[in-house]
Amino acid sequence: MKFTRREALALGLGATAVAMLPMRAAAAADDAIAAFTGGAEMGEGGITLTAPEIAENGNTVPVSVDAPGAESIILLAAGNPTPGVAQFNFGEAAGSQAASTRMRLAGTQDVIAIAKMSDGSFVKASSTVKVTIGGCGG
Repeated sequence: MKFTRREALALGLGATAVAMLPMRAAAAADDAIAAFTGGAEMGEGGITLTAPEIAENGNTVPVSVDAPGAESIILLAAGNPTPGVAQFNFGEAAGSQAASTRMRLAGTQDVIAIAKMSDGSFVKASSTVKVTIGGCGG
């Protein structure tokens, strides 16, 4: 099979674009984290993220998060083109600082939960979810 110079250039540019997609998604997740935390350091503990280890269908992955004493919690899917999944805000009258939802995952990736605690500190939990079929990327 012979390629013209234009076809070879197009194939090379296409391969480069595909290779850059995960880097863009990771950068978008980092930007979302920085916007939420304002660049503050994050601790571990004080937040519980429950997600399946293996999701048979990436279209509906159940996730729950619990952070007693939190003012706000964000959920991110680090490998999705748009990593922000949900933000939960809790008022003074909230009975508990817990939430659950279903998210769509483009493939095997990290799910990240970050909570802003009432004292202004941030805590983080993450879990890797392996997607076997489906997902928002094919």
